[in-house]
Amino acid sequence: MDSDASISPRRPSCYSDSGDSSCSEPFSECGSDDLSFNPAAAAGIHRLLLSCAAEASEDSISSLVAELESPSASVDSLRRAAMELRLLAKHNPDNRIRIAASGAVRPLVALLSHADPLLQEHGITALLNLSICDENKAIIVEAGAIRPLVRSLKSAASPAARENAACALLRLSQLDGAAAAAVGRAGAIPLLVSLLETGGPRGKKDAATALYALCSGARENRLRSVEAGAVRPLLDLMSDPESGMVDKAAYVLHSLVGFAEGRSAAVEEGGIPVLVEMVEVGTSRQKEIATLSLLQICDDNAVYRTMVAREGAIPPLVALSQSSSARAKLKTKAESLIEMLRQPRSASLRARPAAIVAAE
Repeated sequence: MDSDASISPRRPSCYSDSGDSSCSEPFSECGSDDLSFNPAAAAGIHRLLLSCAAEASEDSISSLVAELESPSASVDSLRRAAMELRLLAKHNPDNRIRIAASGAVRPLVALLSHADPLLQEHGITALLNLSICDENKAIIVEAGAIRPLVRSLKSAASPAARENAACALLRLSQLDGAAAAAVGRAGAIPLLVSLLETGGPRGKKDAATALYALCSGARENRLRSVEAGAVRPLLDLMSDPESGMVDKAAYVLHSLVGFAEGRSAAVEEGGIPVLVEMVEVGTSRQKEIATLSLLQICDDNAVYRTMVAREGAIPPLVALSQSSSARAKLKTKAESLIEMLRQPRSASLRARPAAIVAAE
């Protein structure tokens, strides 16, 4: 899936499980819009790719949209028109604006309900490519794309189409809090949790990225994620360095432990040992996000503090607080957590002196 657009701090910004620690968060946009064709079609598709990389005229785009809207169009002609719009939107930023302005979005949304699986995939991925442009997100939402995309996430014939639907929903959820809430209300979150559990490597990454965006964009989606069982697969991924998903899963979990139900689920699912081990042996980013999550879990709960202390969290936290490579802000947080663990029945962060809280 395409990844041309830059995103704000609330949006996923960069992957770090590859070992790159230069970014502040472990997310990026979704993967690329990959097209696969049989060898017999390769030469023609190559020519089409080259032509679609250039700017398209308004007349040529209008002609493709008219083909999609024609009640007499054959499935083959619909496939051709949808694929060309998909490729035009993939390769050229100006084309994205022109295609949306031409009225293409509603007929593309209609393709998601077509009986032909390939037409569904072209429609899904064309919408994904159009959504790279921030100006198009509202147009796509207003065209009623969210619920058809959620249905596609559940039942599209190909894994690629389901993954592209997940990424399209991610992009639309970045429009504003209302859009993120609408994606959650449409039933996307249980499907994303399922993709996180059973998808391939790309599907898991897309699901984690989408869950992070949805939970960041609308608080109600955090409860939906916990109720959908997101905590267990997140902890499983955090415990498996080979998954390439440790950082991503840890950031999603951190977004969930910011409220009581998320904290309870994390503890009940065995999250404390996972987080303590991450503080002890994780990368610098993993140590930081694990410390922040443990702070959330321990705040205002003496029982959880005792559990964390008994798990052996204090020695690695002391080492972190004394590390010359750790950021000053992280050292302060580690020290605050150490104080909590040594005095488990002391006041919570919310009741501590303003100067200490401000320093954190």
